[in-house]
Amino acid sequence: MSSEPAPNPDATSFPTPTISLPLGLGVLRTYSGALVSLEILFGGLVWILVASSNVPVPLLQGWVMFVSITTFLLSSCYLTLLITRLADRINTNWNFVDLFYHFLALLFYFSAFVLEAATTAANGGAHVNSLPNSTESVLCITYPRGNIFTVMTYTQYSINVTATIFAFFVTLCYGCSMVMGFRRWMK
Repeated sequence: MSSEPAPNPDATSFPTPTISLPLGLGVLRTYSGALVSLEILFGGLVWILVASSNVPVPLLQGWVMFVSITTFLLSSCYLTLLITRLADRINTNWNFVDLFYHFLALLFYFSAFVLEAATTAANGGAHVNSLPNSTESVLCITYPRGNIFTVMTYTQYSINVTATIFAFFVTLCYGCSMVMGFRRWMK
């Protein structure tokens, strides 16, 4: 008769998840929770503003839309995992996941901010003038300042300026979150 050895408890148990942030609604009282909330709020505004400008330069602003939508959804999922306490049931090093996610989001959002700013700045060479002694108007295009040239209405231009400002704030929030995540990961 051969009997099987008793299983080693270390081999059948999993280490507990590593997370330094409080779980539940308490996470919203921390700086990290507040920053993730701001990332979601401002990122949603970037998404809405770029979409409402009718995306006059799809080649550049398509990336801005992709980044803003993707990070909005991922940050919302991350905050939901913390609020619902599900992060405690998923065995992983959440401090590293937090650092890695915010690092990638910072890189992506910085590139989106630069592209949105370039799109907005490239509009500087077009304006509509009224012809003297006439009710007609003419589109005047001056020499473009760079390789990219866009023609936007004043409303589209204003919306893109606002989207650029919010994209900068979201980039700043992701940078602060990454620094705080790095500090938690190093402990």
